[in-house]
Amino acid sequence: MSAQTGSIDGRAAVKLWLRLYRPTALIERELRTRFQREFGVSLSRFDALAALDRAETGLLMGELSERLLVTNGNVTGLISRMVADGLVTRTASEQDRRRFRVELTEAGRATFTIMAKAHAGWLADIFADLPGEAAASLTDQTEHLLHSLRTEQDG
Repeated sequence: MSAQTGSIDGRAAVKLWLRLYRPTALIERELRTRFQREFGVSLSRFDALAALDRAETGLLMGELSERLLVTNGNVTGLISRMVADGLVTRTASEQDRRRFRVELTEAGRATFTIMAKAHAGWLADIFADLPGEAAASLTDQTEHLLHSLRTEQDG
């Protein structure tokens, strides 16, 4: 949101950012702990599995980096470990042998399904005290924020 829109001043913007960041950071910390404790994996691994599960034909490494909002180097190491564990395949693109497509294996899809069920349950626990109307309102407001951010980036 730019200062030109007149929607909020700098102080209010900082307060909003902190109100958005703190709960997000706390939830992320709890999810990291639970993934490590229950499955012995990182939240990053789960996020990569989730992104690949949504992509029917897999993703190029660069596309995966973009979706995960991390560098190509971070994805390369993560995917190498997942290939070694039999969760994904990595094959050179036929159009450009320097680019690699990553896809879930059957074992990767099965692993993701188990983790996704646990993840959904954990989030239900975390948000259990949040009234349904508040959750719906937060969802609507964050959708509006995401739309605003996409518009700013495109413009």
